[in-house]
Amino acid sequence: MKFNFKIPHGLKKHVNEELQNAKETFSKGELQTSWRHLERAHILGQAYPIEHSQAHWHMLLFAFKIKNTKEIIGQIPRLLIGGVKSFVGEIPVGNTGGANVPPLKPMEIPEDLSIILQRFK
Repeated sequence: MKFNFKIPHGLKKHVNEELQNAKETFSKGELQTSWRHLERAHILGQAYPIEHSQAHWHMLLFAFKIKNTKEIIGQIPRLLIGGVKSFVGEIPVGNTGGANVPPLKPMEIPEDLSIILQRFK
């Protein structure tokens, strides 16, 4: 079992960029693009407890802002459990983190994110 404590600095930078992009596009009313940046932040940070939980927190805030009850209900258990799963190294690789996908379903990682993740293995 692999325990993940701290995200590599360079990878953290990419997660933060995605979260910032989500914020900026949300403020412009580009909701689909904003959500996609949150999914990308989730994929990049999901192996690390703090960043994984941070992605779900931002997803939960997004859901509250757009008043999406299904997403709110779906994010609460993900927020509570996601970081623990990251800590013990048991994550569904590539999962985008939204309530529209099963929480334990592995998914294909977009090529550009796969390249980033490979640099920090």
